[in-house]
Amino acid sequence: MRWALVKVSLAVTAMVVVAFAVPLGLVIREMARDRAFSNAEREAAAVAPALSITTDREELERVVASAGSDAAMAVHIPAGQDGEPLDIGKRRAAEKDIEAVRKLGRASTATVTGGSTLLQPVALSSGEIAIVEVFVPEAEVTNGVGTAWAVLAGVGVALILGSVAVADRLGVRMVRPAQRLVEGAHELGEGKLGARVPEEGPTELRLAAVAFNSMADQVVQLLANERELAADLSHRLRTPLTVLRLNAASLGDGPAAEQTRAAVEQLEREVDTIIRTARDAKPQTAAAGPGAGCDAAEVVRERMSFWSALAEDEGRKWRMAGADRPVRIPVARTDLAAALDALLGNVFRHTAEGTAFAVDVHNGEDAVIVLVSDAGPGIPDPETAMARGRGSGSDGSTGLGLDIVRRLAESTSGDVRIGSSVLGGTEVRIWLQLDGRERAPRRRGHRGTVRRRRGPGRLVASFNRPRSLP
Repeated sequence: MRWALVKVSLAVTAMVVVAFAVPLGLVIREMARDRAFSNAEREAAAVAPALSITTDREELERVVASAGSDAAMAVHIPAGQDGEPLDIGKRRAAEKDIEAVRKLGRASTATVTGGSTLLQPVALSSGEIAIVEVFVPEAEVTNGVGTAWAVLAGVGVALILGSVAVADRLGVRMVRPAQRLVEGAHELGEGKLGARVPEEGPTELRLAAVAFNSMADQVVQLLANERELAADLSHRLRTPLTVLRLNAASLGDGPAAEQTRAAVEQLEREVDTIIRTARDAKPQTAAAGPGAGCDAAEVVRERMSFWSALAEDEGRKWRMAGADRPVRIPVARTDLAAALDALLGNVFRHTAEGTAFAVDVHNGEDAVIVLVSDAGPGIPDPETAMARGRGSGSDGSTGLGLDIVRRLAESTSGDVRIGSSVLGGTEVRIWLQLDGRERAPRRRGHRGTVRRRRGPGRLVASFNRPRSLP
């Protein structure tokens, strides 16, 4: 494209220069010729008054000398004072040319050796016609023409070179962004997901670069979401694996029991490997669309029904509160179930058998709070536990359980906090916004009483109030 622009500019500029320079050069030559003959006419006119008065040779020689040069001017009188023809100066024109001008009675030019002559007729007092001959050298006719043509040629060459340079710069400005776009496409095709294109150049190429960068960002996000989905789906397998592990522990001794427990442990290790492989994916925090959502109370009752059977097997006391009435939240049913399974699975996985736990649901005007608490040893470093992929450092911990919960809350502009529960262990609070507004963050570690009063009959919740387990 660059060389094509240069060639087009070269051709167009050359044609324009030729179209204007050639006629202009001819005009300059004609102007120089007209100037030379105009000077000759003025010299001839200076002699005409003297010829109309006298034909004396001496007088006319003085007039010719004062009007011009003896070598450049001549006067031809058909009959002088003595009746003989009189010629003053050097004759250059042919006799026939002189006679023709005398008969026609008007000025004319004739070509002679070394240039041209101007033949100017002048009427004498006697009625005869004298001819004033002025020689115009060829050098005077072409005086300044060569210089003018050289200037025109220089201007034309400069215009051509300038247009080529401008076309080359424009070509570079157009080609360079296109080359970068091609290089970026090749890099992205080779798997270099960080490849981006500078958004510069002409408007069309700049828009193409913006579209390319947006496409690259979407590709990266899609790949990250796929890895994250693989990790989250693998993490959801931890719930049935926990059930299998607990059931395998109750099988007693024997080859079949040992093989079952070994198979469950191997399956857990494989799931952990999948989660750790995909744990570097970026979180997806897209909010639920209009009309999406579920009944949080129904989901809590369903999951507690599942986990209560395991709790009875391990001698754990449990309590559920606030799930007796419908509580609508703007999240998918499967996402809330996965978050509850992640938290309750952590309780069973990281606390000893017999440890009590509870799930509370608080329904407010603009938010729903789900509390999952236990009587275990607690989490010494909540910030590290909330970091995606870090986990608690214990065996079988991938660090994605709390990340699932966090993304669920952030999808509604809410948040997740970890603190100490009234049972003596860990309390995980999931704050789900109902109107999508950002809530002002509380200070870390603050566990003061939280009350929300919006009028009679509205939510009044105190999270430090002691609760008793059945």
